[in-house]
Amino acid sequence: MTQNKMTASLLWQLGRITALGLSKDKKNIVYKVDTPSIEENKPETKHYFIPINGGEPTQIENTDTILSNKNCSPDGQYLLSHQEVKLQNVLGKDFYPELEKAEVQIYDSLNYRHWDTWNEGKFNHVFYKENKDDAPLKDIMENELFDCPQKPFGGDEDYIWSPDSKSILYVSKKKTGTHYAISTNTNLFQYELATAKTINLTEENTGYDVAPQFSATGILAWLQMKQDGYEADKNNLIVLFKGIKMNLTAHWDGTVDRFLWSEDSQKIYFIAPIDGTKQLFEVNFTGLTKMLPQVQQITDGYFDITNLIGFSDSKIIVTREDTNHAAEIFSYDLVEKYWQQLTHINTEIYQSLALSKTEKRYVTTTDGKKMLVWVIFPPNFDASKKYPTLLYCQGGPQSALSQFYSFRWNFQLMAANDYIIVAPNRRGMPGHGVEWNEQISKDWGGQVMHDYLAAIDDVAQENYVDNSRLGCIGASFGGYSVFYLAGIHNNRFKTFIAHDGVFNTLSMYGTTEEIFFSNWDFGGAYWEKDNGVAQKAYNEFNPVNLVENWNTPILIIQGGKDFRVPTGQAQEAFQAAQLRGIKSRFMYFPEENHWVLQAQNAQVWQREFFKWLKETL
Repeated sequence: MTQNKMTASLLWQLGRITALGLSKDKKNIVYKVDTPSIEENKPETKHYFIPINGGEPTQIENTDTILSNKNCSPDGQYLLSHQEVKLQNVLGKDFYPELEKAEVQIYDSLNYRHWDTWNEGKFNHVFYKENKDDAPLKDIMENELFDCPQKPFGGDEDYIWSPDSKSILYVSKKKTGTHYAISTNTNLFQYELATAKTINLTEENTGYDVAPQFSATGILAWLQMKQDGYEADKNNLIVLFKGIKMNLTAHWDGTVDRFLWSEDSQKIYFIAPIDGTKQLFEVNFTGLTKMLPQVQQITDGYFDITNLIGFSDSKIIVTREDTNHAAEIFSYDLVEKYWQQLTHINTEIYQSLALSKTEKRYVTTTDGKKMLVWVIFPPNFDASKKYPTLLYCQGGPQSALSQFYSFRWNFQLMAANDYIIVAPNRRGMPGHGVEWNEQISKDWGGQVMHDYLAAIDDVAQENYVDNSRLGCIGASFGGYSVFYLAGIHNNRFKTFIAHDGVFNTLSMYGTTEEIFFSNWDFGGAYWEKDNGVAQKAYNEFNPVNLVENWNTPILIIQGGKDFRVPTGQAQEAFQAAQLRGIKSRFMYFPEENHWVLQAQNAQVWQREFFKWLKETL
């Protein structure tokens, strides 16, 4: 029996793969591998290609010679790029150049900071130029106080060429300041090279329009959410064909993650959460007929498909992961229905480990619904023993709790430390229908909390669970869940861990940067005294009002550059715990945002995480 188990240091020796695309001749897959170095506190990056039907990888220094350049126009005449442009006075020295050593920022509106970066008056703009070295750049968004790519996470996927090379399509939220902070209304814009005119292709839609992609025959598709201010609305596939916009997934009770046109333009393949996993689906494109597009699930299993790379004959190339394995590149034969693993970045390491077992369980909630719960067991699990057990509370609040592989909240590592993990697909999770997904909004402290307790109470009936050693852990909305459950758990739990969690909904509303999120999920502003929904969020569903019931040790973790859930949330929680005489610890990462990204910081995180559990559980 294999005895080696995953460790915190080993977790950060794993290679992290990113698929870059198919080679120009479609015979190879190009990818990069980032391997973190704890000593250097940064990753080492190497690039490779591997035959599309499998084989040995070849390391390469320059991917430009083998990859097609999506930013080169189809006719080869032009190149696209993006860069920041300084357009607003924000810094003290912008207003008073003679005071160049002044360190001050001056704002007249919101959106003064976003995610982990302060606004210095710079905006991402798209440029194009002739495909020659000395050609000048042309800013297609000249003097506009808007971004493309979208901040904070957008890249060159936010702009593409039209098939005829005559126009550029790009994604932008053309709002500024406070209007930007309260809206999710991105649109698709089309810039015509000949006239330098820009058209809004999605002006009628008030929610997100993102991810434009043309088929091989020139048909445009993109992802769309309908409701402004709702960042987790149902994501639909929209197609523009002969001047008519068609919603291919309107009738389907799910939400689309990302998509890829088939080579014959007759289907779109997409990833979507379903029943605690992320699987491959297809929808047929029927043109202007009255036939209802048919959505079909293609794959199934205890894994997540995380990216779509391209096609080779009857095979689609994807990346895939599960709770025991970080992502690797696979092909799936759409005709013969079989998988082939193409890369083996971490295979040798995993083959030396005893792996955890994952069980899918269904629990009846307090309102009579069936809820999927993942239960992850320690390697070499022995049902005759009793194990400490952790209730894992997912963030989002509307992100899928699937077969993901995290390098922080890593179930494999937790299980390797002899903990059972209970991970419920509680209210608010996509993959169980739109209604289930939407029930979290404006009800943070309601049914979802009953879902959590139903999950842990059900699993705790098993003889192998040590009911005297139950813990509760989570980040973001999961951190909120920890803070809230700490006030209502009725002594179920012996310890809590909350990372970047919302502790006080009142001060959260006053300091978070994307106001649209709080407006939607809380139901409005705290000063709207006649708004019963909002008042419930700021009173009944506010963890700060439950602190008088706290009686359990709690570890509180916070990133200093987290502007989504700002530092004050953790400080308030830690101060309350300390002043109430509760064993508590505050772990603060001044240079981290909503995540922990630096290798040595991540090692401290893991060591303190398990140190706390050892002390208190």
